Amino acid sequence: MDDLVGPTREDSIVLAFPRPGRLVEHAYWELQIAASGSPEQVRALGDLRRLPRPWDPPTCTHPDLRLDIWLWLDAVVSWINHEYTWDPASFIPGCWAEHPHLVHDLAVLADQRRRAGMANTSDALEDWHRYALPAFHDRLKERLRNHCDNGHQPWPSISRHVRHSSDPHRRRRVQLFSIDAGPEQPTGPPIPNESSLRLVDGEIISLESGDVYTPGEDGVTGHPLRCSSAGQPKRERGGPDATDCSVAVSRSESGRADGQS
Repeated sequence: MDDLVGPTREDSIVLAFPRPGRLVEHAYWELQIAASGSPEQVRALGDLRRLPRPWDPPTCTHPDLRLDIWLWLDAVVSWINHEYTWDPASFIPGCWAEHPHLVHDLAVLADQRRRAGMANTSDALEDWHRYALPAFHDRLKERLRNHCDNGHQPWPSISRHVRHSSDPHRRRRVQLFSIDAGPEQPTGPPIPNESSLRLVDGEIISLESGDVYTPGEDGVTGHPLRCSSAGQPKRERGGPDATDCSVAVSRSESGRADGQS
């Protein structure tokens, strides 16, 4: 019976998934209460929106909890590298904590693996093996490439980020946001100057542009009929039919002259 001793870390075929620390476990316990606790228990938690969520590290604002999160993720990284990584291209670098994209990814990956290990069937674990972990490795290779093979390298896109965050570019974006969020601008044809309008044969004509408008109940409405340089009518989209605009304008001008005389 003395030979039946559990495997140690050195001679174990596979290693167990790292357990979170006490504070991380407490955060998960509160989330479980929020999901399935009694009304009194849920009320005791306060604002549920403020509960820390370990899969989203920025929500874990307490210093001790954040330290617990980082230590757990570091153990998860070592576990993934040991248990699932054979090709060096998929190896999570030791500088993972200096890559925000890896931190966000690893927090979700660790949370899903924890949940899969607690399930009563292997379905969730199979999904983690088939989808979550390979997708993470694909993103890792696509984003890092070989930048940190021999130690952490500075962010290659830092110059573009600085330019994006600079005041001129930020002000331009804010200006575009304000224009887009402002009141809706009218999309119809511009209303002409009333002093240039004349009524000729039941149609309203602008003496400045030669446009023909149709009278409406609330004033000038409809799309104008714009005259070409040759005096031939050129109908705007959805505009009314008309005869020779130049003739109509001439009539208007002659009528104005008769009135003055």
